[in-house]
Amino acid sequence: MSDIVSKHLAVDATLNLRILREHVASVYAGHSTAILAHFGFAIALAIFSYSRLDYPWLLCWLLVLAAVDLYALLAPRWTPGTPMADSPYWARKYARLVTMVSVATAPAPLFLVSTTDLVMTTVFTVVIIGSWTRAVQARWPLKPAMFGYGVPMMTGLIAALVWHGSALNWFLAAFGTVNLVLTFRAGLQENRRLTESLILRFENEALAARLSEQIAATERASAEKTRFLATASHDLRQPMHAIALFGAALENALVGRPEMKNAERLMRAVDTLGASLNTMLDISRLDAGVVVPEPCALELDALFRPLNHTFSAQADQKNLQLRIRASGLWVRSDPQLLYRMLSNLVDNALKYTPQGGVTVTALARGDLVWIEVRDTGIGIAPAQLERIFEEFYQIGNPGRDRSRGLGIGLSIVQRLSHLLAHPVQVRSRPGRGTCFRLVVPTAKASLDAPADLLLQDLESPVRHRFTVPDLRGRILMIDDESEIREAMTALLQAYSLDVVAVADEAAAIESLTHPDAQARPFALLLCDYRLADGVDGLDVGLRLRKRFQLDAPLLLITGETAPERLQRVRASGVPVLFKPVSAATLLQAMAELAPAGHRRLQRRNK
Repeated sequence: MSDIVSKHLAVDATLNLRILREHVASVYAGHSTAILAHFGFAIALAIFSYSRLDYPWLLCWLLVLAAVDLYALLAPRWTPGTPMADSPYWARKYARLVTMVSVATAPAPLFLVSTTDLVMTTVFTVVIIGSWTRAVQARWPLKPAMFGYGVPMMTGLIAALVWHGSALNWFLAAFGTVNLVLTFRAGLQENRRLTESLILRFENEALAARLSEQIAATERASAEKTRFLATASHDLRQPMHAIALFGAALENALVGRPEMKNAERLMRAVDTLGASLNTMLDISRLDAGVVVPEPCALELDALFRPLNHTFSAQADQKNLQLRIRASGLWVRSDPQLLYRMLSNLVDNALKYTPQGGVTVTALARGDLVWIEVRDTGIGIAPAQLERIFEEFYQIGNPGRDRSRGLGIGLSIVQRLSHLLAHPVQVRSRPGRGTCFRLVVPTAKASLDAPADLLLQDLESPVRHRFTVPDLRGRILMIDDESEIREAMTALLQAYSLDVVAVADEAAAIESLTHPDAQARPFALLLCDYRLADGVDGLDVGLRLRKRFQLDAPLLLITGETAPERLQRVRASGVPVLFKPVSAATLLQAMAELAPAGHRRLQRRNK
């Protein structure tokens, strides 16, 4: 308890010092101007009075006042570089200086006030009160300075007026007293307002500083999370990639045998885990900025057909109705990314709809098209509407049921919404269902648009048919993981592909310089992106192609998800597959690269 009290007192003391520092800075800002104006006013008053009063010691008073003003002007003063802890010293020093100036000025009314020249007395009194009031206002930030400057000078004037007597002088004395009281009262109020405004300012600054710290901490946590996911994803992808390759080779070897069912179950589990890892990769790719939209005129019905094909089976399994209504509308968007947004929304709706169904419609609204995904599911409470787009947040899934995914689908939707500039709107009633609306710009119909879109890159990871590459040469594979080399060799050999698997660049050079390299050339270079000891597989592949003048295409395989590395891979233009790579995906990618390699090999052999 005592520690808390001490901490609170320390905070209060620091705040008081900051306030005092601001007050000291305020009064010292006009210090030189005030002293010079005071001395100039004293000289003008003395000259004006000397022609009417023949007091020899008036000159003496003026000399004393000049000396005091000069001292106040030349005395050391506070500067912005002064430590805050020294603020009380400079506040006291300033109060002493202005008090000394006021005390030196106080005797002037004793010989300037007259009972015979009432006009001069009245003018003198009014001028003194006016200038004094203005000077005291400049000292309002420091109460000791305000009283130190105000009391001696006005006391001298009031005393002189009372001393000389006469009704006019007494009236002026009373007027001066009232002005003194009212000026000090206003000064105290203004001092309080200034102090309160400074407290409010410092509290706002403290809140802003804490907010900045919280934002920085959140950004650091997000960066740490991204780095953790990238590292964990890479480390998980390595063995998963080997499992997928060994499993594909095993499945191929067990065709027609009873054990085939177990191999198929194994590969379904591998595909499910691969889908989860690929979802995390999607987040990294979007955060890295490597996904670049390619908008075009798009017929929505061409997008709805594969959407219906993809999710109709999932709806049937849950006895739900999936209605995707044709619209005949055209929009301008990236077909792949828009399809991904819609597929995530439909998938999310099916997961949280126990009965009824899901409806996808498109409505024209001026220059915009509303694409709505409605469900009759559990709905979303108002307090949770903002959280549903957070990563890994799932409503009603405290047990982390894997059948409901990772809770990243809507986070991807939000990122794609920002990337495509397609706002997402949500309306929901708990227990009644939810409606997600995408607002997409309309477009004119185009004859160049394809009737059916190739969406295999964004569909849910499923096993699909593939083409075995017809390579007219060997495959040189570089991977530092021995298990992956063995699995890749077993898989490719099962499809009658000749592969040479090595661990590093030195072994690759040895293979390329072997006498067999001319008789049996390499038709494809397959390289892992991250090799042992931090070696960059992209650099290795490019160096080998340049050094040996290889016409063979380069294909990268990686488990990387770090945004900066993904950006570098994309900038290189080299095709890349992300681990775990299924046999179908690998062989299809190799088949797509093979024709170009064939043509180069044929030209070289002529």
